[in-house]
Amino acid sequence: MLDINYNGVTLAYIGDAVIELAVREVLISSGITDTGRLSSAAQKLVCAPTQSAVVEKLLPLLTEEEAAAYKLGRNHRISGKPKHASVSEYSRATGLEAIFGYLHLTGQTERIQNLILTAYEELFVDIKSKI
Repeated sequence: MLDINYNGVTLAYIGDAVIELAVREVLISSGITDTGRLSSAAQKLVCAPTQSAVVEKLLPLLTEEEAAAYKLGRNHRISGKPKHASVSEYSRATGLEAIFGYLHLTGQTERIQNLILTAYEELFVDIKSKI
């Protein structure tokens, strides 16, 4: 059971910002200095299809509370059709964002960093190899 009283969309809303910031920090530390390249790389990493793919790596590693946050976000009913993702990709991405929103709101900074690196590890390596 989650120990906070937010719905899945609220968790995903804050989690979206948490993921964006974490990804930007890793990209900056990779040595990329051109803001256009940084922005382009970040957009590719935080889009719904990519988030949907990387969440699969995390699902077996989640605590009970993190899994509950994921389900809250994933199961939220969307009102429209996502522009650049399937409905299932969008739902899984929203679930991923909800995990990071939960972790942020409960002050679990180290866990956020560990899960970001685990989720995006291969993608970060690929980006760094192209510098």
